Amino acid sequence: MSSTKPRPGPRAARRFVDWVTVTLPSVPAAAAYLDHAATTPLSPAAREAFVDELSRTGNPSSLHAAGRAARRTVEEARESVAAALGARPSEVVFTAGGTEADNLAVKGLFWGRRTTDPRRRRIVVSAVEHHAVLDPAFWMAEHAGAEIVLLPVDGDGRVDLAALRAEIAEHADEIALVSVMWANNEVGTLQPVAEVVQLARPHGIPVHSDAVQAVGQVPVDFAASGLDAMTISGHKLGGPVGVGALVARRDAPLTPVLHGGGQERGVRSGTLDAPAIRAFGVAVAEAVAQREERAAHVAALRDALVAGVRERVPGAVLSGPEPAPATRLPGNAHFTFPGAEGDSLLYLLDSAGVQASTGSACQAGVPQPSHVLLAMGVPEHDARGALRFSLGATSTPDDVARLLDALPAAVERARAAGLASAPARTAVASRTGGAA
Repeated sequence: MSSTKPRPGPRAARRFVDWVTVTLPSVPAAAAYLDHAATTPLSPAAREAFVDELSRTGNPSSLHAAGRAARRTVEEARESVAAALGARPSEVVFTAGGTEADNLAVKGLFWGRRTTDPRRRRIVVSAVEHHAVLDPAFWMAEHAGAEIVLLPVDGDGRVDLAALRAEIAEHADEIALVSVMWANNEVGTLQPVAEVVQLARPHGIPVHSDAVQAVGQVPVDFAASGLDAMTISGHKLGGPVGVGALVARRDAPLTPVLHGGGQERGVRSGTLDAPAIRAFGVAVAEAVAQREERAAHVAALRDALVAGVRERVPGAVLSGPEPAPATRLPGNAHFTFPGAEGDSLLYLLDSAGVQASTGSACQAGVPQPSHVLLAMGVPEHDARGALRFSLGATSTPDDVARLLDALPAAVERARAAGLASAPARTAVASRTGGAA
């Protein structure tokens, strides 16, 4: 007897997705979800495309009919992504997400430039980059002979163009690449990507930008930007987790990071996930097509949130620039609450049905102040009291109202807990000869 299991049909695939949705922990129906910058819900259209494609079998690299059908699905999604982002289809390299795309950009461009010019050892990145850019850059310094240059930022988190200009003037022939994010994932600051490209291009220096937070919120046009490479991610704009892309010019000197079957023009080997890629293509096209409407929607909610926090919570400090279309993401509101620990605030709000983020790293269970806030000049003790509220297409006025109702008491309790624990921290510091 054959042990081969029958291929699931559309109904079976839908039942599986519905089972996952019901079984695994999810956002409670009554909760106010204000963490869209971490991940935003799968859009209905993307979900429909994903489930439909799950019912089909075929490796996009196979030559038989099923493989050709899967390849057609991938190429249609590639064309959709390219059209939405002002790129050519051949410039879209599918990856397993934003982190992989950032690694391919940083490592691939560095190795690609050094192959033709060994002098090019410097990797120039802003001090407020996501760790998906910072960590591979520092890994290259430890293992591949790179020299890292961190560009400073101003108090709003905007990169210092004068510092970049000085770096290029002195070391143009040594710079392998520049990477400056399109929009900051914590405080929402929009970066001067066009100006960065203008400074680097005359010297033949490739520029990469992590645009994970920008697509669907602000205008993004790859060709018009002049960038050599740009990162996008599915789950930040209504697509599934585990899929993204590096949009890279055909002449960008990319050395592969993954080696294997030679898929994706030879720079990203690995079997392509046709269902995820199809859903990703749908989500990108949808997010870009509805960008103006969505941006207006979330900006209005964000403005009400900012005004409400300032009114109800004494001492709350808005991080980053004042809300404006040219300076800040429409769905981002980031505050510090001096005297309160961000993780305490997060859990207090969570227990009240409000889900947000501290926007800071947590290494080995020990909360760390955000490197973004520290680079902006925020004192460490204030940076520890940070919360990021990020809105998306599904956000409502009720979400904002629930936050504003719960936040004052949460801040008061967190500050009281901080005061109560201060003597203990002082005692520890005195015994150890340093700050606790």
